[in-house]
Amino acid sequence: MQDEPTPTELIKAVAEFLRTEIAPAIKGHNGFKLRVGINALDLVTRQLALEGPGDAAEAARLKQLLGMDGSVMELNRALSEKIAKGEVDLSTPGLKDHLWQTTMDKLAVDQPNYASYKRELGTK
Repeated sequence: MQDEPTPTELIKAVAEFLRTEIAPAIKGHNGFKLRVGINALDLVTRQLALEGPGDAAEAARLKQLLGMDGSVMELNRALSEKIAKGEVDLSTPGLKDHLWQTTMDKLAVDQPNYASYKRELGTK
């Protein structure tokens, strides 16, 4: 394994190069496709930065909520099954807060500039 630059630093450098050096010269449909690619690189960068802490926090909330251990995927599957069976609903202590925080964590990766997301961050 390499020490530096990190994968995140490499992705950021490529995205910045494409954004500042290449994108201004590319117009039309190819320019659009280039911006989509740059946005994908930005998304991967955010995911690499936030995935570990976000998954750990989500798993902890799910373990507390369900009273069981497992991977994030297994715990989410169990929660979904309990919701589908009517065993858990929004009146279940902690569920509403868990769902809200999970949504906010996903928006931090996928749409950090989304106006409603930013507004909610400002109210916390």
